[in-house]
Amino acid sequence: MTVHEPLESGLARDGETPPHRMPIRDPKRAAHWLSYALGAVVLLLVFRFVALNPHWDWPTTGAWLFSKRVMSGLLNTVVITLVSTVAGLALGLLIAAFRLSDFAVLRAMAAAYVWVVRATPGLVLILFVYFLAALVPTLSLGLPFADPFVEVPTNEVISQFSAAVIGLSAYLGAYSAEIFRGGVLSVHQGQFEACHTLGLSTWRTYTKVVGPQIIRVITPSLANEVVTMFKNTSLVSVIGYVELLTTVQLVYSQNFKTIPMLTVAVIWYLVLTSLAMLGQSRLEKRFGRGFNRRVVTNTASAEPAAQGGAA
Repeated sequence: MTVHEPLESGLARDGETPPHRMPIRDPKRAAHWLSYALGAVVLLLVFRFVALNPHWDWPTTGAWLFSKRVMSGLLNTVVITLVSTVAGLALGLLIAAFRLSDFAVLRAMAAAYVWVVRATPGLVLILFVYFLAALVPTLSLGLPFADPFVEVPTNEVISQFSAAVIGLSAYLGAYSAEIFRGGVLSVHQGQFEACHTLGLSTWRTYTKVVGPQIIRVITPSLANEVVTMFKNTSLVSVIGYVELLTTVQLVYSQNFKTIPMLTVAVIWYLVLTSLAMLGQSRLEKRFGRGFNRRVVTNTASAEPAAQGGAA
């Protein structure tokens, strides 16, 4: 006879379930239902604000969403974002290497660059590059204090496109440099020493051992900067470069459909941001294998159940 037999037999006569066989009730059940109710209310308010408000003028938004002018501005936005992102990340890698260098001069130069660029608004930086000819009328290449080998007017080099790319790349370079540096510092120094002891070169150390760990750490922050780059392209409208927002502004200055045209820009920015977030999710899944806390939690909770079933 077991300990629970008297209790079970006594409860069986009354038609009740033994306490140890009663289902465990979730104490947060009421909170869950309250969250569902709140979500339903929010969805209804959003639906009423977006779908039932005639001032959105959805027919006009649909008519201009895939128009030739809007698609041309969207293409300019994508091009300037891709070029500025690649150049900015390459510059950020270089600045991060300088900041982690053993040479004090390189560290000081990189720290000064990061300090100046992070203290300067992106709009001011783009304007400064665009009007660089007022400070440096000509760009020359040669030895110091000697006649230059090549000399060209600055206005011929700094166009609207190049000024936008240089300004956005310099802006991203400063922020990405700190992200790269933080990723390297997140790896324990012992791993670098172990790789050096095994005779691995610096290149193989970063590409085979610490590189994947660094990418796992910096991917969310870098993806956030790339998403910000899509939105920062709207700043180049001040120098006359026709990107998505500038195109939309030119259109609603003619047809006076402000809200529908701004909605067109918002929709395309949402599409671009969603694509960037999809790439971020793929990278996190690729380099985050073995570090997924959700999988670890589910595995730990499933072990007792498996053991109970086996018993």
